[in-house]
Amino acid sequence: MNRFAYRTTGLAIKTIYNLSKADMILHGQENIPKNGSIIFVINHFTRIETFLMPYLIAKQTSRAVWSLADESLFGGTLGEFLDSVGAVSTKDPQRDQLIVKTLLTGEAHWIIFPEGRMVKSQKIIEKGRYIVSYAGGKHPPHTGAATLALRTEFYRRRLLELEKQDLAETDRLLGEFKIPSMGSIQRGPTCIVPVNITYYPIRAKENILSKLAVTLVGRDIPDRVVEEIMTEGAMLLSGVDIDIRFGAPIDIGNYMQCTTIEQDICSKGSFGFDAPIASRKQMRRDALKIMKRYLDAIYNMTTVNSDHLFAAMVRQMPYRKTNEADLKRRVFLIASEVSRHQSIHLHRNLKDNQLHLLTDDRFHRFRDFMSVAIGKGVLLQKNGDLLRDTTKLSSPFDFHRVRIDNPIAVMANAIEPLRALQKSVRQVAWLPKFIVRRKVVKELLKTETAAFEADYAAFFNASESKGKKIGRPYLIPGKLRWKSRRTGVLLIHGYLAAPAEVRELALHLAQKGYSVYAPRLKGHGTSPEDLALRKYQDWVKSIDAGYAIIRSSCKRVIVGGFSTGAGLALDLAARVSDIQGVFAVCPPMRLQDLSAKFVPAVAAWNRLLQKFQVNGGQKAFVDNHPEHPHINYHRNPIAGVRELERLMRALEPKLAGIRAPTLIVQADRDPVVDPRGSRSVFEQLGAIPKTYSLLNFSRHGILLGEGAEKVHQVISGFIQQL
Repeated sequence: MNRFAYRTTGLAIKTIYNLSKADMILHGQENIPKNGSIIFVINHFTRIETFLMPYLIAKQTSRAVWSLADESLFGGTLGEFLDSVGAVSTKDPQRDQLIVKTLLTGEAHWIIFPEGRMVKSQKIIEKGRYIVSYAGGKHPPHTGAATLALRTEFYRRRLLELEKQDLAETDRLLGEFKIPSMGSIQRGPTCIVPVNITYYPIRAKENILSKLAVTLVGRDIPDRVVEEIMTEGAMLLSGVDIDIRFGAPIDIGNYMQCTTIEQDICSKGSFGFDAPIASRKQMRRDALKIMKRYLDAIYNMTTVNSDHLFAAMVRQMPYRKTNEADLKRRVFLIASEVSRHQSIHLHRNLKDNQLHLLTDDRFHRFRDFMSVAIGKGVLLQKNGDLLRDTTKLSSPFDFHRVRIDNPIAVMANAIEPLRALQKSVRQVAWLPKFIVRRKVVKELLKTETAAFEADYAAFFNASESKGKKIGRPYLIPGKLRWKSRRTGVLLIHGYLAAPAEVRELALHLAQKGYSVYAPRLKGHGTSPEDLALRKYQDWVKSIDAGYAIIRSSCKRVIVGGFSTGAGLALDLAARVSDIQGVFAVCPPMRLQDLSAKFVPAVAAWNRLLQKFQVNGGQKAFVDNHPEHPHINYHRNPIAGVRELERLMRALEPKLAGIRAPTLIVQADRDPVVDPRGSRSVFEQLGAIPKTYSLLNFSRHGILLGEGAEKVHQVISGFIQQL
């Protein structure tokens, strides 16, 4: 190895990585032994691993890391370069002895790819067994890493044993390995560390590197090279998450505790490196066991992402026809289930709540998957349905083009070794649509109810908290079953209140035949201390869960709310396209639209004190004197007012994008919300049609109390016309 070239290459790889948009996330570095000799066994999907992993592992271990490389790479200038930086050809006749020698001395750790070559299709399982598919056919994974680790530990122990009783044989064996003295022998154990590398997303497309290659070399570039540049270049240039997981080390010393092996270790005879010995058969059997063990570890460390789940679901579903909403619900159920599996490693995009799949797809994960699936012909959109082309998922792969031509199959293949996940996917894939809807509703209702119970217990205040019935979210089926399944209403309470605030309206709508779900905004229905800790985004998540519940229960959804709940209803209508109508009762547009009684000057005073970093004098709560004291908080957290302000500021630019028919209801003498604020909301709406209803009330809480039935009739009349 040319040490100057090795160090220079490390700097070059570091520079290339820093210029790329890839985000590398390391997991389990604590599993790397601090001493001894290590062979890292790594799954092989791209050329990136060949160059990147030696640099990364050397950085973690502070020791040189060499690797085995396919013999086809050792030609011309590239071969000379690989040779100079510590790569050894798989066909080098001195390969095994060199690897064992450098492991014995601790001169280097090694990387070995057990598949033997790149597995571009990620197809590693066939009929429950590990089988590697490649351009020339199929073969079982190699046991080379296990065999080399066993031989290293065997000769390490033999040398240490000979040192005690036969110095002549010790010197002969050291000479065979070209090791100067016993002082060079590594005293720590020999270990195999399994490593999994998962890339997300995988998108093969034209990029600056592929264009440059065509310019420099011409259009006769082999398909293999074009595919690798398109896939791996796109991954590096457009931004890809590279999750690298180090598994628990396999201590090879545990496999030395066998009578046959121990006898050969202590043998007083003389035998060379490749001489037949009595324990060779035993070590071959052990190598197979070790190989199975590290392959299980590698592939069970796959970092599961949303592409994997969508692709696996598309492959497993028995129905040729589905639709977007159904596919999203099935993947939502799988994501919810795998989040409870401690043994499954999740990409960071699956660790958060996946409600966005059932609402606005705000992170574009479904959209991005669909663009690939439709672009490659796996899915076809027709009359609102999705039609699967099953041949795209089962036909033989062109090894060198599979990542370009059939990326959905590649995504699905990647998680085939995860048996528990595969079982879950199959179970959900075969469920009828109506059962999937019920399961989604049940899952979300359970989650929302549990969240309320946990918050209530954590923030209960004997002098201020109301009964649980006030704050608990609820679902009321419509009186007419056929109608309740057709249309559902998401009904949102206001700031400082609870779901009980809208119960009278909910019962009225249920009598009219509509199903109604009233969510609890996070921080409400418990105590003011809870609300003081919440962001308005927490309220949005509560609404998203509510929408997913009612949308999975009914074909059509109307959304509405009171005061701050009205603003949240409008926000949802701006984000979700299939809402049939929206009503907003007394919605404020800006903080200035709220009375000084509701938002006192103390909020501005607190901000002023914070700006000048004045300690003391800040007030966290102000007194509130609600119209409905049996429901509302009696203290208003200033932090909550700030979140209310942020919500309204975020909502205003979205109003023009609302297209669903909209009703604004306002009390003409509202003491809390200035009617000019709700009029401003109405004027900025992009909805057609839209209606502004100004009613004769001198109070804010017009959904309860005297005359509330008039408001209820206006709202139910609006819904009936949709």
